[in-house]
Amino acid sequence: MTCFPLFRWKKNSGSQTVPAFWWNKKCRRHAVQQVTDMPTYGNVKIYSSKELKKATRNFCSANKLGQGSFGCVYLGKLKNGQKVAIKVLSSESKQGTKEFLNELSVISNITHPNLVKLYGCCVDGGQKMLVYNYLENNSIAKTLFGNSRSSIRFDWRTRAKICIGVADGLSYLHEEVRPPIVHRDIKASNVLLDKDLNPMISDFGLAKLFPGNMTHIVALLSPPPGDGRAQP
Repeated sequence: MTCFPLFRWKKNSGSQTVPAFWWNKKCRRHAVQQVTDMPTYGNVKIYSSKELKKATRNFCSANKLGQGSFGCVYLGKLKNGQKVAIKVLSSESKQGTKEFLNELSVISNITHPNLVKLYGCCVDGGQKMLVYNYLENNSIAKTLFGNSRSSIRFDWRTRAKICIGVADGLSYLHEEVRPPIVHRDIKASNVLLDKDLNPMISDFGLAKLFPGNMTHIVALLSPPPGDGRAQP
């Protein structure tokens, strides 16, 4: 049986359009292999596991930037010298493939100053990885609650800039993207900071896509696993 991802495109003047990505149980089993067969997936480059292994020095602990909902994130340096953040999905996660494909489909075709930039992915070597732009100051959570004492101090001007940036990113996802995207997991560990402390929203594994003609979607949301709340 041959299965292909199904995309639905909806055009709307002044708004950016992203694919709505559906799969049934049979197609989902084939989805990862389909990505490897494509030279590109949307605007995303396909990396080899060998290339990313070399970039992270075999995923050494010194390169580990943190751990998210579905795996670890490592600092990598590509052969052109560019620094990237490589998210390695846990092989133990039962929902890992679904979240991987969801994050890939959601963020591969959207661009905003307050959203992380997805460069590419890797699905060979028995691993699933996403490659993002590297942000020098890690997450808000790491800065505030990390084990090592951070030199970063959030004055009121910086706090306001971060709050406004996150709000701008969410507003873009909710109001300008078609179909709208609800992140559902906004928290300090999923807001990253660049060298100038500009915030960027990350970790779209739990994001939901909704029909563009819907104006009220709260009732359709279910909270993330293990959480009693539905995030923005």
